[in-house]
Parts: sequence; structure tokens; C-alpha cells
Amino acid sequence: MASLLEQLRGMTTVVSDTGDINSIQQYKPQDSTTNPSLIAAAAGKPEYKSIVDDCLRQARKEAGPSASDKEVAHLAFNSLAVAFGIKILQIIPGRVSTEVDARLSYDIEKSIETARNIIAQYEKAGISRERVLIKLASTWEGIKAAEILEKEGIHCNMTLLFGLHQAIASAEAKVTLISPFVGRILDWYKKDTGKDYVGADDPGVQSVTEIYNYYKHFGYKTVVMGASFRNTGELIELAGCDLLTIAPKLLGELEAAQGTLVRKLDPEKAKAMKIEKIPMDKATFDKMHAADRMASDKLKEGIDGFSKALEELELSLEKRVSEISEPVAAR
Repeated sequence: MASLLEQLRGMTTVVSDTGDINSIQQYKPQDSTTNPSLIAAAAGKPEYKSIVDDCLRQARKEAGPSASDKEVAHLAFNSLAVAFGIKILQIIPGRVSTEVDARLSYDIEKSIETARNIIAQYEKAGISRERVLIKLASTWEGIKAAEILEKEGIHCNMTLLFGLHQAIASAEAKVTLISPFVGRILDWYKKDTGKDYVGADDPGVQSVTEIYNYYKHFGYKTVVMGASFRNTGELIELAGCDLLTIAPKLLGELEAAQGTLVRKLDPEKAKAMKIEKIPMDKATFDKMHAADRMASDKLKEGIDGFSKALEELELSLEKRVSEISEPVAAR
């Protein structure tokens, strides 16, 4: 009998949620996605030292000899995620998601500028923008930035998404893909209620199911990629979702598991459901966001967490600049 992972691949596009290139080579997903925490973790591993050092040397060359270690580190930081993305794209057949600096989550213009710069780096390396998804936090400003980028042919992946209001606004903005965070929703409810949740009772599973059915019922082209999973039970309940981005540990568990996987999410069933359409504008978005304690808490927490990871990565890069003794002229 086929493993659960093999069966899942028959109804859902499986994406690898890691910056670890070795794991991507092992599980061979269609697409891959990273975030600041994953890039920071990967950058600290000895096997990826050459990628990081190459970025630092190139940054030193571009910044010039008079630039401080901090300036060089900041320049290298802007290209490091792309460097990992390029390596990942050499392995996978599909797309890689690369994230805009989380500290820009409420700045439309700087988010757009950074996204364009990321795409320019990929295209300079000979990689089509069709193989890249720009990740933006699902703030109102992030969604508006994505709306503009999509019109330029820059495809976007809305991350840190916890509520239906964020999903509807993203679909109305015609973004390519959204990444609702299943596990983080579960974490919040477990802490808030003191209860444990399994299977279809999992609030994260229920949120993604609601979003998926809403999208399919009203015919939105934006696709749903469930993210941030805590256990394989959540993945089993979301079988049939457009895409699922899964950490290597859970990919391994699915690969080792046997049994029959039942499709839980189905576009045809969603079309037949009775669902009320919610008109979305900024006032409605803000009202729904304020009323949703979980979404408000987790969006703030996620932006703060990714921002901290970026700050720690920049400090780490700054320390490594001085360790690179090879002169630029010798290369």
C-alpha cells in the first residue's frame, strides 16, 4: 500500500517548509518555502557556510573597502534568502517562496521596493519570476502591496494569515497564494482554553477548511496552502487542500505511515455549500481583525518573532564579516 505521503501527493501539492537543502533533496517536494527563522537556522549550519560566506564576500565587494562590517552584513542579509532560494530551485521543479523583511509589514512602498529587489536578484541569476513567490505578512498594507506587485507579474504568498478577513482581502487583491497558519492557531486556542484538540476539532483545521470552502464556493483563483503544522493529524484532515507546506519531520512521519487517506477538502462540495459573501474594505478588515483576538495576537506575535530572527541573523552576519580573511581582489 502507498504511504500517506504518496497518497497525499495524489490530491494536494506538497511543499517543503524548510531552508535545509539536504531535507529538500531527501523528500523532493514540488515547491519549497522558507521564512526568516528557517533561513537563520540554516545559515548557522556548517554545511551552508560557503553560501553565507559567498554572500558576505560579494557584499563586501559591492559595499567597498570603506564600508563598516555592519553595512556589509546588512547588504549580505538582503541577498542571503535569495542565495538559499537559488540553491533550492536547483533541486525542486516548482517555485520557492522568499520573504520580504517582516519589519516592513506595515509599509506598502518599502515592501514593494524590497519585493522588486528580490525578483531582480533572481532574474539576474537567470531565474524567471514565475518560479518565485514573494512572501508578505497579511496586514492590510501587506495585502495592498501584493495587489500592486501581482499587476507587475510578481506573484505573492500571503503569510502570517490567521483569519477569514485576511483571506478574503487577499483573494480580492488577486494574490496568487495564501498560507494560513494551522499550528499557530491551535497553539493559541490550547493556551487560551486549556483544552487539547484533535482531528476535525482542531481550530486551525477548521479555519483552513472555512477559507478553502469560501474560496472554492465563490470561484476565487487564489489558492490555499496550509502551513505551520503541529502533527500529521492536521495534515490528514486537510487532505485535498490546494497545497500544504510541511516540515521535514512530518514529511518523514507521513512517508512511514500506512493506511487509506480520505480526501477531506473538495472544490465541488464547496460550490454546493450555502456561504454568505462578505464585502471587504479596510474598515471591515480592521473591524473583523479587532474582533478576532486570536488573529490579532498571532499576527503581532508572528511579525515580532520574524523581526527578531532577522535582527539576530544580521548580528550573526556582522560577526562573520571580520572572519572572512580572503581579500576580494584575490577572488
